Amino acid sequence: MITVAGDYCPLCGTELDRITVEERERRHCPTCDRIVWQNSKPVASVVVRDGDEVLLGKRAVDPHRGFWGVPGGNLEYDEHPADGAVRELREETGLRAGPADLTLFRVDHATTGDRAIVAVRYVVDRELAEGVPEAREETTAVRFDTLAGFRADDEINPWDEEQLDAVFE
Repeated sequence: MITVAGDYCPLCGTELDRITVEERERRHCPTCDRIVWQNSKPVASVVVRDGDEVLLGKRAVDPHRGFWGVPGGNLEYDEHPADGAVRELREETGLRAGPADLTLFRVDHATTGDRAIVAVRYVVDRELAEGVPEAREETTAVRFDTLAGFRADDEINPWDEEQLDAVFE
């Protein structure tokens, strides 16, 4: 899936032009006469709550390398968002939870430059997640922290304040 604007047709390599389709400007290949769609990328994340604390991981990979955030990442093309969220939780922290243990928290759409994502966010209580959290390949550290501690950290992701408050509710 192409998530950023490209200048050339992925099928034939011709430079793309622009045409109006469905009242929006779209990328178009004049050789193939095809629209080259640019869609949002689906991602999923999970907030593990333990009382007034949530589990955070310090990212070892881009995007947001070096920032703290909740476990999450890209969905596979054939993966349900809840399955992807528990896979990301396991990959980033070693904790295991079942998709049925997750509660849908919210769905967001965000754009940054030429990137756009649809984020499906879940919550699970710590007692439903098995294992001991530890840093894995995609994280350099993990910790449980309170909202005050998370906000005071210089290395937090630039979360929307409303989202941040809701995560810690």
